[in-house]
Amino acid sequence: MKLKISTQIFIAIILGIIAGLVLGQSVVHLKIVGDMFIRLLRMIIIPLIFASMVSGIASIGNVRNLGRIGLRTFVYYLATTLLAVGVGLILVNLLKPGVGVALAVEAGVEQAGREVPSVVSILTGIVPENLFAAMAEDKVLPVIFFSLMLGAAISTVGERARPLIGLFDAFNGVIMKITDWIMRLAPLGVFALMAVMIGQMGLAVIKPLAVYMAAVLVGLGIHACLTLPLLLIVFGKYSPVKFIRDVFSAVATAFSTASSAATLPITKDCLETNTGVSNKVSSFVLPLGATMNMDGTALYEAVAAMFIAQAYGIDMTLGQQLVVMLTATLASIGAAAIPGAALITMVIVLRAVNLPLEGIGMILAVDRILDMFRTAVNVWGDSCGAAIVARMEGEHLGSVEGR
Repeated sequence: MKLKISTQIFIAIILGIIAGLVLGQSVVHLKIVGDMFIRLLRMIIIPLIFASMVSGIASIGNVRNLGRIGLRTFVYYLATTLLAVGVGLILVNLLKPGVGVALAVEAGVEQAGREVPSVVSILTGIVPENLFAAMAEDKVLPVIFFSLMLGAAISTVGERARPLIGLFDAFNGVIMKITDWIMRLAPLGVFALMAVMIGQMGLAVIKPLAVYMAAVLVGLGIHACLTLPLLLIVFGKYSPVKFIRDVFSAVATAFSTASSAATLPITKDCLETNTGVSNKVSSFVLPLGATMNMDGTALYEAVAAMFIAQAYGIDMTLGQQLVVMLTATLASIGAAAIPGAALITMVIVLRAVNLPLEGIGMILAVDRILDMFRTAVNVWGDSCGAAIVARMEGEHLGSVEGR
């Protein structure tokens, strides 16, 4: 009997970890397989966002409906990110992972702090000067902005724009077919990515920063296993147990690729195929979530900032911690949905409370491992958000009762 894609990916993760531990550095030859898989995913991101958002928004009909969906999406994203950061700050104050840590700062911290975006640059960058240049440079927010405008314009023009609606519907269908083909390669790509990561880094790197990692992972676990499922039950009327089975392929791919943007095609496919979320909702909520809703990243940045402060013996007041909370939330919105992007936006958080940027060097050794976990939480949060918004829009999804 043929295994479900989610089961295949789960097996691929386990086998990849085993292969990495057994073969060690020799698994580097598999790197090309993982790299090609990520390139395939990134190849489809911009066409998928453009086609699905224009098609979905045009199908909404009344532009006022778009405003309602947008407001619900924004409130959900802001609330869950603040909740995640709050959990992280509570844990880091309780565990105090930075107290007594030796300041082993690595070289090359300047690279982690390069090209730090300001709030103004993030806002102005939403409007593209050249749409095709934005597409070529994989700038997602400008593409989302133009797609919103185009879809809204098509729905407003009415009958004259009907051929365009048919065109984008067909284009979206073709892109989803390509996405399906890429998904069939997911188990192989995930296996290669996991094997190379474990083979190159090993498990020894974890020991010196065990308490710090525990603070981040426990915080992510609380947010992923308690906060988001509770919201899913109350507002989405959907069983979290069934929901994680429905979107497991997306969460597992996010874990292995450490990129919520690269996972977007699979997330969209899981939600529409397995949970019944409409293209109208998923096309709007998920692309925004992949670039703006970074629960895991925001939590990580807050914990990391406090860890650095504790390691340097800097006592953070309640006011400073509130600044960290706000800045981590805003910085996560500006974080690119690619591996390691949180290290760049981390500089924004550290500068906001005058913490030494050199402290980033202490956490570089385990950043890749934590990046995988926080990205999985990011995608899990996006998925829950899409289901909740869909339910609030009156769509019939899986019910908690009898599931």
